Amino acid sequence: MLSENDYPIFLGSEIEQPKPEEAFFHIIPIPYEETVSYGGGTGRGPAAILAASWQLETFDNFSSPCEMGIYTRSPVSVSGSAEQVMGHIAAATQAVRALGKMPVGIGGEHSVTWGLIQGLLDAGETDFGVVQIDAHADLRDRYEGHKHSHASVMRLVVEAGVPLFQLGIRAYCEEEMQARRDYQVGYLDAHQLVPNQVQEFQLPEHFPGKVFFTLDVDGLDPSVFPATGTPVPGGLGWYQTLNLFESVARQREIIGFDLLEFAPIKGFHAYDFAAAQLLYRLMGIIQRNRPQAPTHGKVDNS
Repeated sequence: MLSENDYPIFLGSEIEQPKPEEAFFHIIPIPYEETVSYGGGTGRGPAAILAASWQLETFDNFSSPCEMGIYTRSPVSVSGSAEQVMGHIAAATQAVRALGKMPVGIGGEHSVTWGLIQGLLDAGETDFGVVQIDAHADLRDRYEGHKHSHASVMRLVVEAGVPLFQLGIRAYCEEEMQARRDYQVGYLDAHQLVPNQVQEFQLPEHFPGKVFFTLDVDGLDPSVFPATGTPVPGGLGWYQTLNLFESVARQREIIGFDLLEFAPIKGFHAYDFAAAQLLYRLMGIIQRNRPQAPTHGKVDNS
């Protein structure tokens, strides 16, 4: 089954596309790639993830997240200036929140997170924080002349007054270390998490009760996830990533998340599948940690 713009719907081999108001998870494909600074291909990420999702099982070994309903929206328009594109993303995010549903962005380069955050702010969400898994701090004021760069997206977030906590970072400059101090950014870097195999942690007591979680696939080690434009050794493992995400889900209400910087490698479909499975596993963690989660969506087992 295809969406309105010929993109596959998520898990379309197993479920029908529900009505928007009946689905809890709203996937927003964002094929934006403008400021990448090393390897490319993130613009092809959303379509690859959606296509690979047709190979998933509806049961994720613990539950069936699709029972909450998964609606695949049409891809966001990525034409125009960076500011215009962020406006398109914000409008899509705001529309999802207006339905009382959860936005799930799939990219695309990491700059798109700002559009999702802007959409939450426009929807009236004012008391929330961002938790980030990444190899890079993304706290530069601008990079290669771009304010809306994948390397400066978290600077926009903290400048907007949104609290930030970072996990797995292992590539940053002195400017970004100063930004951490200036904006009181919390963090557990890779050298703290990976050698010690940390699987859970406590957010600061003052951190907001609602969280938007942004996951850059280069936060995982390249031995696990090489399909990204800016790989850095020394990253998180597969289960460690899931466990850290669940640690947040147990402490706070996750109101949205994204999965970004996936750059498909031609001929290596294992990574397409891994990205799709990671996305679905994150949905499952949210499902299992939400009290009285709604169940919608029709499963087609024929």
